[in-house]
Amino acid sequence: MYKIDLPSDEVPKQWYNINPDLPIELPAPIDGDGGHQVENLPTIFTKAVLEQEMSMERYIKIPKEVREIYQRIGRPTPLFRAKGLEEKLNTPAKIYYKREDSSPAGSHKLNSAIAQAYYAKKEGIKKLTTETGAGQWGSALSLACSMMDIECEVYMVKVSYNQKPFRKTVMELYNGNIYASPSDNTNVGRKVNKESPNHPGSLGIAISEAIEVALADEKTKYSLGSVLNHVMLHQTVIGQELKIQLEIAEEEPDTYVACVGGGSNFAGSMYPIIKDKMDGKTDANLIAVEPSSCPTLTKGSYEYDFGDSEGFTPLLKMFTLGHDFIAPSVHAGGLRYHGMSPQVSILSKAGVIEPRSVNQQEIFEAAQLFANTESIIPAPESSHALKIGIDEARKAKETGEEKTIVINLSGHGLLDLQGYSDFLSGHLTQ
Repeated sequence: MYKIDLPSDEVPKQWYNINPDLPIELPAPIDGDGGHQVENLPTIFTKAVLEQEMSMERYIKIPKEVREIYQRIGRPTPLFRAKGLEEKLNTPAKIYYKREDSSPAGSHKLNSAIAQAYYAKKEGIKKLTTETGAGQWGSALSLACSMMDIECEVYMVKVSYNQKPFRKTVMELYNGNIYASPSDNTNVGRKVNKESPNHPGSLGIAISEAIEVALADEKTKYSLGSVLNHVMLHQTVIGQELKIQLEIAEEEPDTYVACVGGGSNFAGSMYPIIKDKMDGKTDANLIAVEPSSCPTLTKGSYEYDFGDSEGFTPLLKMFTLGHDFIAPSVHAGGLRYHGMSPQVSILSKAGVIEPRSVNQQEIFEAAQLFANTESIIPAPESSHALKIGIDEARKAKETGEEKTIVINLSGHGLLDLQGYSDFLSGHLTQ
């Protein structure tokens, strides 16, 4: 069985909320010194997502309208057997990959963008502002806002804005307004540009710019593409579908792998599996893979920190490299974030998941191997998961173990060709 499709009526009817099942109680957000960040949350976010952020309900109903759009955009997504990759590796391991790259926006990000834009529309909001790294989230939110007939304003990290110009084109086709961050639109951006005219930007700065715009207009709200609980929640349609597909394939995987930056792709594919692990239904290894250039889980500190560079967000208890951290300009822009989802941080701290890091050269080598065996050009972000999945398959060859490995392919790399060009020409940095 090389491809496992589900009918559209198998799209989940509920999102899974991991909050009540976390092994450690989630620390509450707190204000920074002299700030009112927690008090400002209702000004920044829609009422609906704030309620979901704090909810302790294990399952939250997906609105009928959102579920119908999920079906229209191609959910459930297929699960593929990577037979070509297996044969090339000459491994006894079976490798599967869930294709989130098949969405109209090219990644898993649309799962939360649709939900957030829907709630904003219901609450009479006229515009959503956001940040984006590689452009996958900005593309998704631009499309979702277009569907809901509301305005979308995107602050894209400047290095990615320059590396990936056609992501900007995609966002503009979906009626998004895109600005390289740091920009001259906001006090935050102007301050950074004055102090450092050649600043490459960071997700922390882009978040600050987007929040500043939202704070200035009551009909504008801010929308986040990762890190926070409600975003993790919306992505769990991935893992719920995956469980059904694996049952059809009669597989009980030994290893699950997903890339991790802020946490949404990892959470979406893994949280329903993690619940099974905590319930004693599986002992599978759950691996979160990040760039060695931005090693939040593997080398960060577990402490309270701001989610943005300016301190507009509350302090969140998470693994962090510091809110003023500027990541090297690697091509995996979606993973260049200083912090980690508080939920994912707890799961790592408690040893429920295993974090690993890989460098840029390694992930492009894995991506080329995958493209030549499975015909898909993956996003650099997804290629972090592919690298570790391939490593695990090679280990199985060495030991002779017939393992089953599942990888979440979170996005396509068709607009990341500059990175691939740099790789093929030998110009990549580590």
